[in-house]
Amino acid sequence: MALNLRLKQTECITRMLNLNQPVNSTGTANEEVYKILIFDKFCQDILSPLIHVKDLRKHGVTLYFLIDKDRKPVHDVPAVYFVRPTQPNVHRIAADASRSLYDSFHLNFSSSIPRPLLEDLASGTLNSDSIHRISKVHDQYLEFVTLEDNMFSLANKSCYVQLNDPSAGDREIEEIIDKIASGLFCVLATLAVVPIIRCPRGGPAEMVASLLDQRLRDHLLAKNNLFSEGGSFASSFQRPILCLFDRNFELSVAIQHDFRYRPLVHDVLGLRLNRLSVQGEKGGMKSYELDRLDPFWVANGSLEFPEVAVEIETQLNKYKKDVDEVNRRTGGNEGAEFDGTDLIGNTKHLMNAVNSLPELTERKQVIDKHTNIATVLLGEIKERSLDSFAKKESEMMVRGGIDKNELLGVLKGKGNKLDKLRFAIMYVISSETMPQSEVEMVEAALRESEVDTSAFQYVKKIKSLNVSLASTNSASRSNIVDWAEKLYGQSISAVTAGVKNLLSGDHQLALTRTVEALMEGKPNPEIDSYLVFDPRAPKSSSGASSSHLKGPFKEAIVFMIGGGNYVEYGSLQELAQRQQPVKHVIYGTTEILTGSDFVEQLAFLGKKMGLGSSGGALAQ
Repeated sequence: MALNLRLKQTECITRMLNLNQPVNSTGTANEEVYKILIFDKFCQDILSPLIHVKDLRKHGVTLYFLIDKDRKPVHDVPAVYFVRPTQPNVHRIAADASRSLYDSFHLNFSSSIPRPLLEDLASGTLNSDSIHRISKVHDQYLEFVTLEDNMFSLANKSCYVQLNDPSAGDREIEEIIDKIASGLFCVLATLAVVPIIRCPRGGPAEMVASLLDQRLRDHLLAKNNLFSEGGSFASSFQRPILCLFDRNFELSVAIQHDFRYRPLVHDVLGLRLNRLSVQGEKGGMKSYELDRLDPFWVANGSLEFPEVAVEIETQLNKYKKDVDEVNRRTGGNEGAEFDGTDLIGNTKHLMNAVNSLPELTERKQVIDKHTNIATVLLGEIKERSLDSFAKKESEMMVRGGIDKNELLGVLKGKGNKLDKLRFAIMYVISSETMPQSEVEMVEAALRESEVDTSAFQYVKKIKSLNVSLASTNSASRSNIVDWAEKLYGQSISAVTAGVKNLLSGDHQLALTRTVEALMEGKPNPEIDSYLVFDPRAPKSSSGASSSHLKGPFKEAIVFMIGGGNYVEYGSLQELAQRQQPVKHVIYGTTEILTGSDFVEQLAFLGKKMGLGSSGGALAQ
């Protein structure tokens, strides 16, 4: 059975909502108990893509509240708390217990609660004589947000900035690395698998891999560890591979415009936690959910936008044809909207018509939803010339440059400030040679459009460092790395490792190409230098490539440190489907970012280093 993260996390949440009792085949506990659910903002985001209000009702949850809201007592009812293990949350739980807000408290922490906080909770409830109200305390290891069957985010904001900030001290870096390793530990605990970890040398990827390896080793020493129940699973199936990368490994993917449906909806309309709001046809905002329950989204998310428009038209025509067919069979009017009022004729046909009514209504709702989304997208595409940006950026990456006049034409043409800034940064990343006059011309064009050039200057600086590093011999190279690390903080070694990918002429993403090579497990110069960590192997054999690592791998978990997006997710899913037999790839990242979000993080770093202009605004 392939790893399904969404399914596993939903199972854990269902069990939690049923007071951690065993759940039967219908997904509910044998004995139904009415209860109240209390969560913090972070845990609300974890629940949001997985559990709908009707699901809460099914599990006996009658009321739900945010922990920091004022709440009235509800006697004789148990409360399920699902919160992060933080000082304010623990104090609030102790205060709620002392006020006897609920009959009993079932506490579920999103990750392992540190001992000092557990002692705070114990002393707080003892002092108010309310410890008897605390029924159970559970570490749930659910501190990640699952957006699709094979996609998750740790929702760690501005991770790229924190890891690349030149003023960041060792302690801050260690904190963020620790946070990422904890999040990944939660994912692995939920899947009940201990993977073999691979990562490039140097930078945040190696730091996370090393810490995660140590965490897993320490945990596996415990007798009843989280992975022992998955033991039979692990022994009967091959273990997955966990591939860790840093965002600097392939910067371009986080910035480029993409013309496929799922990335477009995310980048342009701001899809968040599988929800988005767009202008309705009759005015006013309409809110939509785009998840696995939407068959059109699942089937067409990876298609180019024009193909999606054709598919909407096809589905609409098919719907009309089916409605006409039902009306014809039941003697209704040709071409009439099918609403079930004009039903006469043969009883059998009548029954069939009645049975097909809910399905037809549902199909029409899905078609209307995507017609509305596509209409709004088309408006943005025309106004900002997004198709042109996507096409020209793709050509630049393949050709390794662009004609000067073409470059100026785009920068002086349609598109908002961020579109132009992203295009200029893509020019820097993709160009193999950059004449100084051309760079100055780009900067002048950006200033003319009143664009803040901090992000552009920052990437240019990284690029010039990369080129000088690539051209120096290994003896003087280490001196430059030392100097660069002092100037740029921790991750410059990862940046230098990514120079090949910055200048990649292959249309396939460097990430996808590397993951494919890692899953094959064959000798390959691109990945031979990658580190191997096997938490189940003796410590001495970890860290270097070892012969016991047998490929090919059927399953991979790919994690991008510093922010990821739907472009990478789509590319990895295509890779998995393309393999024979079909493989399974889960994609995760510290946070899901649009191109504009990421450019704002680059601009922040640029300003910190005193680069760029302060006159222009980043706003659209």
